[in-house]
Amino acid sequence: MSLLDERFSTMGARGRIVLADRAPGATPSPRLQHAYADARARLDELQRRWTRFDSDSDLNRLTDDPRPMVPADADLRALIRAGAWAGRVSGGLVDMTLGTQIAQAGYDQDWTRAPASLPAALAAAPPRAAASPDPAARWQALGTDRHAGTITRPPGVALDSGGIGKGLAADLIASQLVGLRFIVDVGGDLAFGHGGAGTHEIVVEHPLTGAPAHRFHLGSGGVATSGIHRRLWLGAGGTPGHHLLDPSTGRPAWTGVLAVTAVGRSALEAEVLAKTALLRGARGARATLAGHGGVLVLEDGMVEVVPALAHIAQRAVRDLAATA
Repeated sequence: MSLLDERFSTMGARGRIVLADRAPGATPSPRLQHAYADARARLDELQRRWTRFDSDSDLNRLTDDPRPMVPADADLRALIRAGAWAGRVSGGLVDMTLGTQIAQAGYDQDWTRAPASLPAALAAAPPRAAASPDPAARWQALGTDRHAGTITRPPGVALDSGGIGKGLAADLIASQLVGLRFIVDVGGDLAFGHGGAGTHEIVVEHPLTGAPAHRFHLGSGGVATSGIHRRLWLGAGGTPGHHLLDPSTGRPAWTGVLAVTAVGRSALEAEVLAKTALLRGARGARATLAGHGGVLVLEDGMVEVVPALAHIAQRAVRDLAATA
């Protein structure tokens, strides 16, 4: 089997693409090399167009446009459509209209610095509470029209592609790789396919120790991890901050959950489930993950595996065995 495994930086995070086919040889086949080159070019294009850290990006030009309805191409419409969907399925907790608030919280530039100490941040953090949606619910005004080629959104509201963009990008790249065995990892949002060659092992990292917290196997679909430990900083006066906001306050949410890994039918779905689960706190997280399963890591270091995960992993193994 021919294998290609490349790691890189993308969308302010770590990225990885793993490709395999049945071609013999110790080096990647031409098919894999071409697929990887196309995938990286596409991912670089999406990063340039969707970032909020470049004033000339398509996303920021949309924010700056005073018109309530703006012509836009298919990629930008897909991002806005994903943002509206994320708002609906999360009950407003995953809200891409919080661009101004996340910059004010301290995430105002592309992430290149080392995170602050997690134990120190937890010790200084405010009392824990589940997040709530923003009563303004500006995400409800997000809309697209495929036939007219337009986007509607509240003029002047800063939009943040954030995890929604990473999950959607992983899925768009995955759509180019049908027939291959692949993993596309965009900042912890994974889209993968088995290519008829067995399941993938997914290793969940413990945010406190870096050691494996849980392992499971899946054939295809999406997995995403949302956590407060990778983008963590200390602001003025030592106030800790991170990038997962409580929409009702516009400030970092401290819910008692450090990280959530969720399974979905796509990377985008897994991303939205993971973030929703973390923002709801431990009790709400269990309910959020009940359908597809997942893994919670709480502030005391306890790891909880939501039971549906074991059933889905077992079914994936059985389904692939039946088609082998």
